[in-house]
Amino acid sequence: MQTAQTQTTEMQATETQTAQTQTVAIGRLELRLGGVLADAKLAYCSYGTLAPDGGNAILVTHGFTSSHQFVEQGGWGSLLGPGRPLDTNRFFVVSSNMLGSSYGSTAPSSIDPASGRPYGPDFPAITVADMVQAQRRLLGALGVRQLVAVVGPSYGGFQAFTWGVEFPDFMRGLVPVESAPRAQAPFDDVALLRRLAADPRWNGGHYYDEGEGVLQTMTALRIETLRRYGAEQGLRAQGLDATAIEAELLRQARPWAREFDAHSMLALGRAINRYDVTPDLGRIRARVLYLLSRTDAVFPPSLAPPVMAALRNAGVDARYAEIDTVHGHLGSDVDVALWAPVLSGFLDELAG
Repeated sequence: MQTAQTQTTEMQATETQTAQTQTVAIGRLELRLGGVLADAKLAYCSYGTLAPDGGNAILVTHGFTSSHQFVEQGGWGSLLGPGRPLDTNRFFVVSSNMLGSSYGSTAPSSIDPASGRPYGPDFPAITVADMVQAQRRLLGALGVRQLVAVVGPSYGGFQAFTWGVEFPDFMRGLVPVESAPRAQAPFDDVALLRRLAADPRWNGGHYYDEGEGVLQTMTALRIETLRRYGAEQGLRAQGLDATAIEAELLRQARPWAREFDAHSMLALGRAINRYDVTPDLGRIRARVLYLLSRTDAVFPPSLAPPVMAALRNAGVDARYAEIDTVHGHLGSDVDVALWAPVLSGFLDELAG
């Protein structure tokens, strides 16, 4: 198995590109589990220029509780721009928000046309396949006829694998990062719902007119997630003491808690429990670059042998690279320079 080389080579000094969020109406969306979204829309950002043949696009998919703007932020921002792996001189990069997310796409906080108020707890059940179907409509509206690749971390990797089985001829490559072709642990929506309902502002799930809503509970949940992803270890490595670590975790958690809707967390979490494409890996025709982080407890590197064996047994052209990072599930972002050359080489092969 290939290992991503530890490198200190700096990414190019050009600033990361920024783009305004845009939305595309994708119409009536019939969902896999029987529900319907009458007037669905999807938010996205794009970078670079689409080629006349519509074939130079790369779709970037985001993680569970982040947004389509993550590709401009943090370490992933170092991947985007002229001469970088997501080279905007060569590629038309589309970063799509997930259906059901909190950042501009149709989601539980959207207005239900039937009631005139936010869907809230009445938002229909969605699947990762629904998210991918919505993205396919978005790309069609933008004039994309084929993708060079789908690239995404964590939940974004779920989407990448699902793209491979849902639309096997639409892309040349898949790059799931710190992810897997099925969920590794069940999402406990029952416990989460119980915890949210204990918040005095819950109001039966219709808390949108309750000032800050369930901000306190969402902040606590975010801090717990940051710990699980390895943020505490990273802050400790920076020399911060316990008090400073708590303050920094709170500083990082509070803005997210103000933006991210609790019902989106439930809807996307329940979709995790329905996600498993392992029976359909034989449908994948794209080449796969599979990346895991050495210290990731969410998607540990012990997944690599069985996942690679399943892909190869299904006839998929797949390769593996391991990110030698101490930052756990945050490693692909914090130590992006360790795996950027591997991504760049893979995309060069696909484009060539």
